[in-house]
Amino acid sequence: MQIKAELAGNLWKIVVREGQQVQADETLMILESMKMEIPVTAPSAGRVAKIHAREGETVQEGQLLIEVD
Repeated sequence: MQIKAELAGNLWKIVVREGQQVQADETLMILESMKMEIPVTAPSAGRVAKIHAREGETVQEGQLLIEVD
């Protein structure tokens, strides 16, 4: 499943790595927007297949961030 940015901001921190097993609602990344930290969470349990963004990168609303199988 593809997880996309819900809003524009900076990718402040990536908490997981490719190949890692994650649980539903586990934080995968943290976006920073307007001085607020917004967690990007896994909608369901799975394995991180691919990370499409880098820490410090500016992301746009709707941009693909991470894929979870």
